[in-house]
Amino acid sequence: MLAQSGSGMKVVMIDEETINILSVVMSMSEIMQHEVYLVERISVPREPIKHLKCICFLRPTKSNISHLCRELNQPNYTSYYLYFTNALPKSALKLLAEADDHEVVSDVQEFYADFVALSPFLYVFDLPVSLNVKYEIRPDVLTRSTAGLSSVLLAIRRCPIIRYQSSSDVCRQFSESLRSIISREAILFDFRQVECPTLLILDRRQDPVSPLLSQWTYEAMVHELIGIKHNKVNLNRAPGVRDGLNEITLSREFDEFYRDNQFSGFGEIGSAIKRLVESFQATSQLVDTKSVESIQDLKNFLENYPSFRKASGTVETHVALVSELSRIVKEHALLE
Repeated sequence: MLAQSGSGMKVVMIDEETINILSVVMSMSEIMQHEVYLVERISVPREPIKHLKCICFLRPTKSNISHLCRELNQPNYTSYYLYFTNALPKSALKLLAEADDHEVVSDVQEFYADFVALSPFLYVFDLPVSLNVKYEIRPDVLTRSTAGLSSVLLAIRRCPIIRYQSSSDVCRQFSESLRSIISREAILFDFRQVECPTLLILDRRQDPVSPLLSQWTYEAMVHELIGIKHNKVNLNRAPGVRDGLNEITLSREFDEFYRDNQFSGFGEIGSAIKRLVESFQATSQLVDTKSVESIQDLKNFLENYPSFRKASGTVETHVALVSELSRIVKEHALLE
């Protein structure tokens, strides 16, 4: 997406949901490597910067289309590259074409990413409470979740057979809504697949046991005892944590230690932390400034310093996190 707009300084325009979609798959430093000068929200007024390109990464909602039409009527940038996270209705495309009087739109594409990909195995739609007081699914939640799931299916190029729990009215509504989208966008879902997968829709209210179970793996303990939101862990309430570690990012994409130990047991994590610290101590000896006495020593120091900085951050992050987990386990006597 960022590369397709070519070289030159750019602005990335996002909405309230795509900021979370983007942030879990790309760090700000990675975004800046693509000559991105600024990240703006489409709902916030902006000053014109005519020499910059604008890359819009938005959900195809009525609100976003309305904001985008106003933007195109009075463009603040030299050209626009429009990327939508789901199928764009023809009516919305017509509105955008009519608003583009200045002919600043260079590209319009659908990038099927209408979900927050927390890991290769897990995604969420970041929705509030799904049911109302009558235990009926809320219309806005039904619309958003089925749109998100259709985007997942388009992203992995699958058109499944839909099976749902017959005793649940919520599952039935969800299934019918998703089936309606697949029928309406039949051309998009024509993948000519050899095998037809099955999508199974279940009602979690029929599973009273799982919420009562306690998992003792690293990721599960952090989520249960501290909390994870969009791969971020808040340690503001943890005693003795320095200011720079108030918010920790746990991502398989950027953290090798977390990727290797995400599903390790609590006892195994202690041993893994010990090995990590020992490895860091060995690395720190390679970047000892006191041993720099020649040009070759300086060269070796500069070559090893980036890995030292990375190792230092990894050690500090996970030592703080495991220490807080140990404190909570001891304070609440969870092992007894």
